[in-house]
Amino acid sequence: MHDQQVQDQQLPAIAEVRAAMTAPGQLFEMDEADVRGVRIRVWKNAPPTLRDVLEVSRAHGEAPYLVYRDDRVSFADHYARAAAFARRLIDRYGVAKGDRVAIAMRNYPEWSVAFFGAAAAGAVVVPLNAWWTAAELEYGLTDSGAKVLVADAERAGRLAEVLPGLGVPCVVARADGAVPQGCEAFDDVLGDVGDAAAASLPDVALGPDDEATIFYTSGTTGRPKGALGTHRNITTNPVSLAYGIMSAAVRGGATVEEAAVPQRRVTLLSVPFFHATGCHSVLVTSALQGGTVVMMYKWDVRGALELIERERVTGFGGVPTMAWQVLTSPDFGEFDTSSLTGVSYGGAPAAPALVDKIRERLPERVPGNGYGLTETSSVTTYNGGVNYLERPESVGPPVAVCDVKVVDPVGQEVPAGEVGELLIKGPNVIKGYWNKPEATAHAFVDGWFHSGDLARLDDDGFVYIVDRAKDMLIRGGENIYCAEVEAALYEHPAVADCAVIGVPHQVLGEEVGAVIVLRPGAAATEPDIRGFLGGRIAAFKVPVHYWFRDEGLPRNPGGKILKTRLREELLT
Repeated sequence: MHDQQVQDQQLPAIAEVRAAMTAPGQLFEMDEADVRGVRIRVWKNAPPTLRDVLEVSRAHGEAPYLVYRDDRVSFADHYARAAAFARRLIDRYGVAKGDRVAIAMRNYPEWSVAFFGAAAAGAVVVPLNAWWTAAELEYGLTDSGAKVLVADAERAGRLAEVLPGLGVPCVVARADGAVPQGCEAFDDVLGDVGDAAAASLPDVALGPDDEATIFYTSGTTGRPKGALGTHRNITTNPVSLAYGIMSAAVRGGATVEEAAVPQRRVTLLSVPFFHATGCHSVLVTSALQGGTVVMMYKWDVRGALELIERERVTGFGGVPTMAWQVLTSPDFGEFDTSSLTGVSYGGAPAAPALVDKIRERLPERVPGNGYGLTETSSVTTYNGGVNYLERPESVGPPVAVCDVKVVDPVGQEVPAGEVGELLIKGPNVIKGYWNKPEATAHAFVDGWFHSGDLARLDDDGFVYIVDRAKDMLIRGGENIYCAEVEAALYEHPAVADCAVIGVPHQVLGEEVGAVIVLRPGAAATEPDIRGFLGGRIAAFKVPVHYWFRDEGLPRNPGGKILKTRLREELLT
């Protein structure tokens, strides 16, 4: 529902705001660069590398950077630990520029130390999904060719049987007791970091277009793909996010100077670091801007409210599901949430009704919603402040360094208002998929990333995501490719045919549903299928709704399952 006050207000055009904010000498001034043969706009003031972000973070001194339960790590201490860890990786494990260092860990302070330390050592950091099974984690290690693994005790235990055969040394964080054979405790490896003021990073030459990260995305063919990002990709994101927030403020009436006044941010982290949102938009952005990251062991609504009050949190959100859970919690009124200045979220579709709930629970606060993918290093568009109130169905206009267009099935750009596939170009678009040249060539063409999302643009350039072209569902912000779950189902000896669909859920957005045809004479129950899948795919991918059919699944003449018809039959 559009806000009447915004409707009545004469807002400047998006192009006018962009011109003012990116003018020469301004914080968001742009330049041009040649990246892999394509000319793109870049932020002139973005840090060149993650190493530079870490160096900048040091200047925030004793201010708290990471808060986890009773642990409080200052920027100075974090820098000293990351610098020491970078040296240990080089001296102890022989890590050289371009080697891969994997992280498989919950959100602990050690995750950040390992991430920035490995990046400063010149390694390509490989954050693995901590919810993966042992087989999935093993795949990530072998596919990336990781030279070292940094894991928490739970993940190290999960991998204990396969680690010796992989030959990958493992550094175990939060090891309460003995570590698995062949592993070393994180604290023992780190040792005495010495005086924080005297800490220094190892001498490794890095450039903006050097490879920096591999984040795995769920695979459409059953195997995850490693999204290979550069330093430029990930360091573009904090500046893009700041631009999105500040440009909305300027359009709402603030001057460029007023919008640029630094505001210390305390972010309640409700998503994993191994996601682009958690890493790019929270961890790296907070390091650059001097913000505090407040971590939780596990998402819990009452626990979130307690932390908002205790740590004077200024922003939270994660995915829309989490924002909705907090705002509708019966415990909301028990806690002091006056420190909150806004609620921002992304990673999944957000209902326009969420804006109304924010206005009801947190009047005068600024809502924000963004759109991006792992392949675009998080932020591509941002819808905040008056923009969001004006067009809550949109994910906002693209940030100034990004270009977007909507094309038809043959690649021709369509007029505003028409639906097609969304293509994205900019310094945030990753290099490609690790060791997958065919998938890279298909998705990245002349600098444009083919998102697979169906969208439309309005006359002012605001993006509206209409549907997902890929056979994918989103459960609480987690992308789940149906083909991966179907591939696991087909391994069951009783399954003759199957289809996986998304089932609407008020809190999670979608849950996983499976439609199954059993082989003649075979028998299997829902508990049988659940137990079978439990050791093959991560728990969040295992279907929670099951339909067993005697007749075949509906298919088109080409043999493709008609999932739209299935949804209509089963869910309406």
